[in-house]
This record gives sequence, structure tokens and C-alpha cells, in this order.
Amino acid sequence: MTNFICVTCGTQFADSDQPPAACPICTDERQYVGHNGQQWITLADLQRDHHNIIKPVEPHLIGIGTHPAFAIAQRALLVQTPEGNLLWDCISLLDQPTIAAVNDLGGIKAIAISHPHYYSSMIEWAQTFNAPIFIHAADQTHVMRQHPAINYWQGETHELFGGLSLIRCGGHFAGGQVLHWPTGADGRGALLTGDIIQVIPDRHYVSFMYSYPNLIPLSASAVQRIAAAVMPYQYDRIYGAWWDRIIPSDAAAAVARSTVRYINALTSQG
Repeated sequence: MTNFICVTCGTQFADSDQPPAACPICTDERQYVGHNGQQWITLADLQRDHHNIIKPVEPHLIGIGTHPAFAIAQRALLVQTPEGNLLWDCISLLDQPTIAAVNDLGGIKAIAISHPHYYSSMIEWAQTFNAPIFIHAADQTHVMRQHPAINYWQGETHELFGGLSLIRCGGHFAGGQVLHWPTGADGRGALLTGDIIQVIPDRHYVSFMYSYPNLIPLSASAVQRIAAAVMPYQYDRIYGAWWDRIIPSDAAAAVARSTVRYINALTSQG
């Protein structure tokens, strides 16, 4: 029995003798099946020709990303708090050098993931570090490898430890969540958003989409909901899903002005 991994999105599936017929994460209209059709890989295969880069992003925040890039190519973030470390988002590759490095950094007390595109090999990580996973219940049907380690929380916010808070924003997925890290950015606060709130190349703005690869926008009401969900929190910085997707300062203002711009673009005529 093998836990096959989808090459396009990086999601690891439950044990099976043969690869699944299709990946529901990729056949969903928010994703896609690659030009070469549905392809699968195993964790052992991935370990043979990929490795993880682990490096500081700011004090008490460590990035973990796979090289060469695999699937969607997001990097995870290890948030260090006095009460333990949280792994934010996840990646498909886990190997012995990564395990040793993360243990040297204090291990993982819990895992939280923004949305299904980054569930990847979350069960491998949870089992290795004996860490619970926190996912919003609205996205439960998108979990391809169910496990008792997964905690499906409900409601609009969920307090973790070390001052960390999960905020349900919805939008890209119904259970799309972001993480508020109040001591990030030298105490000014940071949001870790995956691509629920997307950091774009013009870092004076962010964006929001139902599907990024297929360019399906969100409705005005969905964007307003996202903005309203994060408004009560103090933050000056946003970390998106990739190494260079960072708004280093004035991030709350960027979300506010982006909300107005996005809705204006949806409603303007011409």
C-alpha cells in the first residue's frame, strides 16, 4: 500500500495499491490537471531528487521550501513562540535532514494550513512530530488523507498558543484561513495568508481570487468578508505563500486599498 502524491498539486492521498484515478483537488475548477495528464509520485521518489531549503525569514520565523520546485512550489513557515512552534502551511517533501533541522529548531507543537492546495503531506508531518493539525471544518471534504490528528474547528476564529490566532476568511475556499502572529514584524504584527490574501508583484496591493490559475474572480461580497475578517487584528506585514511574496510594512492599509480597488473593478462599467 502506498500514499501516492499528485505531481500537479502535491497532495498526498490515503493508502492504495494503485494510484487514484484522478486527483479531486486538481479536477476542481480552482486547480487544473497538467498538460501531460494526471501524474503521481511517491514520497520516496521525491526524496531521491529533491531536498528542502530551511532558512530564517525574520526572527522566530523559519521558511521551509523544496528545491527543485515541486507542484505549486509554496514554502511552509515555522513560527517560533515561547509556548512551542507552529508549522504554517505545509509541503510535500519530508526527509531526515528536514526532521533533524526542525527538531533542532524546537520541533512542531501544531500545524495549521490555509487551504486544501497546501495540505500536501500534512499527515506525514503530523505523525513525525506528533503534532495536531488545525483545518477549518468547511474544507473537510477536500482532505484526501483523513487522520485522527486533524482537528476540524468551526466558527470564525480559533485561538492556538503563543498568542497565535486562526481567522476564517473564506474566499478561495469556504474554510480558507489566515494566521495572525501578533509578535511578528518586530511586534507590529503579521498575517500569514497563503494565497487566501494574495501578495502580488506590486506590493502596495494584495489580491483575492476564487481560482488563480484559471483566473476566476471572487464576488464583491466575498472580498468584503475577507477584509472584515482581518480588520480587528493589528498587523503591519503579510507573508504570502512563496519566498518573495511579502509585504514588509503598511500591510493593513494595502488590504484596505486593495479591497476598494478590487470591488471597483468588479462593478465599474466599460
